[in-house]
Amino acid sequence: MTISAPEATTTKLENTGQLGYKKHTDGGWGLVPIQTRSERFASTKVEDFPAVTGREAVWKLTPIDRVADLIDGPLDGSVHDIDASLVDGVDVRWVDRSDARIGSAGTPEERASANAWTQFDQALAITVSGEEAKTVRVRRSGLGNGPRAAHILLEAKPFSTGLVILANAGQARLTENVEIIVGEGANLTVVTVQQWDDDAVHLASHFTTVGRDARVKHVVVTLGGSVVRVNPSTHLNSQGGEVEALGLYFADAGQHLEQQVYVDHDAPHTRSRVTYKGALQGAGARTVWIGDVLIRQTGTGTDSYEQNRNLVLTDGTRADSVPNLEIETGDIAGAGHASATGRFDDEQLFYLQARGIPEEEARRLVVRGFLTEIVQQIGDPELQERLEIAIEEELNGTSLSTDGH
Repeated sequence: MTISAPEATTTKLENTGQLGYKKHTDGGWGLVPIQTRSERFASTKVEDFPAVTGREAVWKLTPIDRVADLIDGPLDGSVHDIDASLVDGVDVRWVDRSDARIGSAGTPEERASANAWTQFDQALAITVSGEEAKTVRVRRSGLGNGPRAAHILLEAKPFSTGLVILANAGQARLTENVEIIVGEGANLTVVTVQQWDDDAVHLASHFTTVGRDARVKHVVVTLGGSVVRVNPSTHLNSQGGEVEALGLYFADAGQHLEQQVYVDHDAPHTRSRVTYKGALQGAGARTVWIGDVLIRQTGTGTDSYEQNRNLVLTDGTRADSVPNLEIETGDIAGAGHASATGRFDDEQLFYLQARGIPEEEARRLVVRGFLTEIVQQIGDPELQERLEIAIEEELNGTSLSTDGH
């Protein structure tokens, strides 16, 4: 059917979340299914999005009833306390919404993200400059149980090098957006750690743009919270850009941990590697991983691979793993994806037991080895040691039975 053009934008979602307006060759507009990840509607205004029903592609695996106040309700967007290390070459400050960099890395594609964008007062701006390697730690805790909005702006100046650690703990009901701008030739690592209290809820959308011949390593570690959903998107829109997206999560009884990862190859000779690994234990433990990689016609010479691995430690858990790959050009270096969910590797257990290690300890060694593969790629010994201790504490919360259940 042909209809009038939408008032505000050329693409507008209907209540299903699956349809959008597209222009026909005759100049009219038609309501058609959204065919590719890049065609999703985006807006910084919450009122532009329809009410969430739970049937939408972006929400259908999320427990809507546990996060509804962050999707629709009023939010406290005021400045909150942070603890940031002072490092040469790193500037940390609060900036007004009028800062020209805000909105340059991405735009919300769902209502909770737009709700946060609509209601935050100031953004926390972290700016990295200088070629010397440096590490900055930003800690947040005690945000309270009231619904809150936040916005973080992280910029790596051209040819700069840095590691930024965003550590979260304590109470929270938070929805936020994180914009990451990686300048030409820069080398940036961003690590976000979620060790919230057991009843905390955290929804986060991360948007990253990568400059020419720049490299970003983006690491998501989730070890605490009731519902934690961190969705990172990376736009490789400059030649030679590279992203390594890593994730580690450990879901206990009743926890819902979710990641929706998107990599958009939109320039020649870009590279991406996505590796997420998780473990689940306890009744009602739930994890969701959705990986979308889009290689556009402009992404010639792309080299891409994504994988997700889940280790089930007890009965009563559920892991959803959905890798997606869209390729619009035949001129690529390589692309692939993999997904696996299962219990212990019997061969690994046999090898350890054959060397005199008791079965219970052997199982713990297998789990630690499975997860610490991600930890060891962070590049900060202090944080890596702390996370290895945290993983051990998670394992101490259950007894791994001799039959693998």
